[in-house]
Amino acid sequence: MISELIARSNRLGSDPRNTNYAGGNTSAKATATDPVTGKPVELLWVKGSGGDLGTLTESGLAVLRLDRLRALADVYPGVEREDEMVAAFDYCLHGKGGAAPSIDTAMHGLVDAAHVDHLHPDSGIALATAADGEKLTEQCFGDRVVWVPWRRPGFQLGLDIARIKAEHPKAIGCILGGHGITAWGDTSDEAEAHSLEIIRTAARFLAEHGRPEPFGPVVHEPLPEAERRERAAALAPVIRGLASTDRRQIGHFTDSEVVLDFLSRKEHPRLAALGTSCPDHFLRTKVRPLVLDLPPTVPPAEAIERLRELHAAYREDYRAYYERYATPDSPPMRGADPAIVLVPGVGMFSFGADAQTARVAGEFYVNAINVMRGAESVSAYTPIDEREKFRIEYWALEEAKLQRRPAPKPLATRVALVTGAASGIGKAVAQRLVAEGACVVVADLSPAGELATALGGPDKAISVVADVTDEKRIRAAFQAAALAFGGIDLVVNNAGLSISKSLLETTTHDWDLQHDVMARGSFLVSREAARMMIEQGMGGDIVYITSKNSVFAGPNNIAYSATKADQAHQVRLLAAELGEHGIRVNGVNPDGVVRGSGIFAGGWGAQRAAVYGVKEEELGAFYAQRTLLKREVLPEHVANAVFVLTGGELSHTTGVHVPVDAGVAAAFLR
Repeated sequence: MISELIARSNRLGSDPRNTNYAGGNTSAKATATDPVTGKPVELLWVKGSGGDLGTLTESGLAVLRLDRLRALADVYPGVEREDEMVAAFDYCLHGKGGAAPSIDTAMHGLVDAAHVDHLHPDSGIALATAADGEKLTEQCFGDRVVWVPWRRPGFQLGLDIARIKAEHPKAIGCILGGHGITAWGDTSDEAEAHSLEIIRTAARFLAEHGRPEPFGPVVHEPLPEAERRERAAALAPVIRGLASTDRRQIGHFTDSEVVLDFLSRKEHPRLAALGTSCPDHFLRTKVRPLVLDLPPTVPPAEAIERLRELHAAYREDYRAYYERYATPDSPPMRGADPAIVLVPGVGMFSFGADAQTARVAGEFYVNAINVMRGAESVSAYTPIDEREKFRIEYWALEEAKLQRRPAPKPLATRVALVTGAASGIGKAVAQRLVAEGACVVVADLSPAGELATALGGPDKAISVVADVTDEKRIRAAFQAAALAFGGIDLVVNNAGLSISKSLLETTTHDWDLQHDVMARGSFLVSREAARMMIEQGMGGDIVYITSKNSVFAGPNNIAYSATKADQAHQVRLLAAELGEHGIRVNGVNPDGVVRGSGIFAGGWGAQRAAVYGVKEEELGAFYAQRTLLKREVLPEHVANAVFVLTGGELSHTTGVHVPVDAGVAAAFLR
């Protein structure tokens, strides 16, 4: 039975036509043996709070005794105190109970059906948010699906649906006004079939009865793709900075056909102002989006100036919304910045505490666009009123759910770009930054898609091909960061190569190549990083992976050591120049890092081993023995130093170099 429930949940949840990410819940009732009494006991297995149907596993189910859950109806104190019932669910848990029960548990337990599905399909919500939704529901389904007027999720809604099912024995489910659908069945297959019947029948009804162009005529065509994405990359850091006024956010950009079509139409300002309706939607997207009210053809500078004005007005409006409806018991205002910013002709920028939350917020607004299209095609889009939205957004139960979230990691909401990240030090740095909560752009001469996937995929890391000697490729790498995550906060200049020759053997080509990659390359990367960080207005970190050779004079190393000294002084110069913008610039000076190094594997190791008269495979041990600590320096040791410099504890440190060389006295900083 549990396996059937999980399989049904995964099938329903993996299709976005059925429900949104982490939206809805499913359940099953069955008899099991009470391990204490040895007697049969009726149990309810239901998706717990915060889970996702598409990826649900058994550990995500709450398990409750039905006799105790149903007995709560006898002590229910009424709708004004229904929130107290959620705490009572804990006294109905069976055994260890599994996941925390959600607010919808009553709906599943009180409805007299073995299997129940509650979902948020766009087609169902379109009918649920239509001005004459009750009439349309009857027209669409007859007596097979029943209309339930809007009621906030909770115990009373569970009682309402249970009563409606009892009064309509032919019904397979209901449309919940302003919200979604609920379906039921005697078997798991029947419940799933009824859910899909409601969803598909509603979609068919909208397609057959809906008027064309429900959003009105096109007034502004989207910009061509290349121009659109260049404009988006230019706007993203500015918008991210605005959306992070109260707390730093990660961004996500979407220019799907659904979004671009909506923003090209005459009615999009009116509809966007109405906000979303389904609780799952507006909890992610906020009460309404910020919409740029200029055509796509305006110059970027004019668009940015107007966005700043609109953002200030948005914050004032949101504060007024909070003050209109807040009571002495309401949680404090969580922040007045928008979660969704719509730019006609360009696309949608969505924001959240991490990349997944930002991406999902955008997906929810796409759901809302689909809902608005469906409702407007057959009626008029009429979401639940603002007071009800506030009651849910600042619900004590929602606040409690937020408080249960784990504490953020030190680099959460930070976006990093690491050059030379495919191997060695760069790879170790990228791994450490992701482990500490950052989103990372893995930049290297060669594609590093496998590494980006291993780091967690597009919600954690992306790969870009970047030659640090090429200004256009560097700019493209930062544009990719802006489109994927909203901007940049942390840059690690690690890309490099090494040529080990004596002065007389060093050619001008050797010299120029060494300086182009490291001195010129780190200058170009830092310049683009500073430009984006200044646009964001949130400060930032630039870290140079220099070398002990920047201060230590060794043999046969003129080109490499000279360019490392150049990088070391760039740290001081940029720290002095960028401090007024809150941008800290620091360096890390490692000893030779042999293990995992692309540089050493590419010939440098053999050259340095020959200089010192040791075997190449013994070079790491040789380096270790000449240090005070007699320890080999590994890539992860350098990564540790990068994290220490950027993780928050050294917030007042800039312009310094941290040695990671196990103690090379000749390289002591003076």
